Amino acid sequence: MKKYLLFIIMLFFILSTGFAQDKEKKKKDAIPKPEVSTTQQSVTINGKTIQLTAKAGTLLLRDESNDPIALFGYTSYMKTSGDKATRPILFAYNGGPGSSSYWLHMGILGPKRIVINDPDFTPAAPYQIVNNEYSILDVADLVMIDPVGTGLSVPVGKSKGTDFWGVDQDIRSISLFITQYLIENDRMNSPKFLLGESYGTFRNAGVMDKLLSQGIALNGVIMVSAVFDLRTLLFPPNDDLPYILHLPTYATTAWYHNKLRDKPEDLEAFIKEVKAFTQNEYLPALFKGNGLTNSERGDIAQKLEHYTGLKKAYWLRADLRVQAREYFQELLRDDGLTVGRLDSRFKGVNDDLLSQFANYDPQSIAISPAFTTGFLDYFYRVLKVNKKLRYNTSAYSNPGFKWNWSHRGNKRWNADAAINTGPDMARALNHDPNMKVLILNGYFDLATVFYGVEYSIDHLGLTPDRRDNISMKYYRAGHMMYIYPPAMKKFKQDVSGFIMNGTGR
Repeated sequence: MKKYLLFIIMLFFILSTGFAQDKEKKKKDAIPKPEVSTTQQSVTINGKTIQLTAKAGTLLLRDESNDPIALFGYTSYMKTSGDKATRPILFAYNGGPGSSSYWLHMGILGPKRIVINDPDFTPAAPYQIVNNEYSILDVADLVMIDPVGTGLSVPVGKSKGTDFWGVDQDIRSISLFITQYLIENDRMNSPKFLLGESYGTFRNAGVMDKLLSQGIALNGVIMVSAVFDLRTLLFPPNDDLPYILHLPTYATTAWYHNKLRDKPEDLEAFIKEVKAFTQNEYLPALFKGNGLTNSERGDIAQKLEHYTGLKKAYWLRADLRVQAREYFQELLRDDGLTVGRLDSRFKGVNDDLLSQFANYDPQSIAISPAFTTGFLDYFYRVLKVNKKLRYNTSAYSNPGFKWNWSHRGNKRWNADAAINTGPDMARALNHDPNMKVLILNGYFDLATVFYGVEYSIDHLGLTPDRRDNISMKYYRAGHMMYIYPPAMKKFKQDVSGFIMNGTGR
């Protein structure tokens, strides 16, 4: 009897162990395997052809406990010859939050670019995909990153979208990807750079600090159309700051569309004059609020008409405060048109002349079909990515996509209502005296206004030597300054020069 019981117990142990092993095997099998398409590409820059190995697909991202958490999508271009240890590597992404990286990929950084009819509407297909002579691939290897929910990136294992969709969650996952990619591709000792656009700059400020805290110092960080303090973009009640910071871009927009009575020839001198008015007259007037006399109010409104092209009466009705989406709608209302948010050089039909606010962005409508169609054709046909893998240009198509805006970096100020990654950037710059930052600004960008960037940088509390590590460049273009042909060359020079300087070349 005892032998029989012992046999039953041993049999149960063997079966349960086998069941557990089978369960663990099924769990591992449930994690999809990463898939990468490898092709040979080339780009010709300054008459020199550079041979490249391109990889497009996913990396199985693991967390701090080495558990798989995502298939992370990317496209990389590596020079086929030369010393990988000394060649710089640039990690790049767009913003949103919730945008994939195809804008930068096919706009300016990759070996091919989409031809855009800037600043007009680009006709429908066939679109031109041409050699990108303005790519940075002559000075650095390139990795285009698509955050989870965009591109081919999806959560796996026990992870879900909300583990990645937030300020801190995003900073963490991007930092994990960069670290893992560097290790897996033997690039940990290469010169390292980040480039982000729009929300990608907000992300950059956190990632540069996160990586440094983990022992990975960056040679340089490039910010394209930057935002660090969300107050500079939004128009919350009883906050005069965004109105002040938007005024110079209202003025440049009126200058471009010839809505100024006495239009000055020198744009930069005009901007300087507008800034002086903003600081010395407009700001104090708004601060006074109801304490402003009718006479003072009238004088300010008259000057606002002079600088912005909007009538004095409109400024008075608006209590001297005009939001960006009101400006889009009002500037060209008499012409039956509205101007762009991402690039105010663009204009389109105003389909509701009675509306207070613009209801679409002409710039986005003008270029999105070309970028989307052209990129997907290139991604699947040229890079030969598996056509069964869906590339999400935006995370907004994901069920339940919602961004968590809380940020632990703001806890010191108990300021969840005013999210700001500027302190993260300041901390990284303070802790690493060799880290450099390049910020590129568009004069006609009404999405991330250049005066807002200047304000944020001037309020980081940096010492003069650390402030000198930040350089600013300006373009007569909008948010995506690189789609404007005259700006492409300058973008190439600014970014390539920054990378070369950051490696001592």
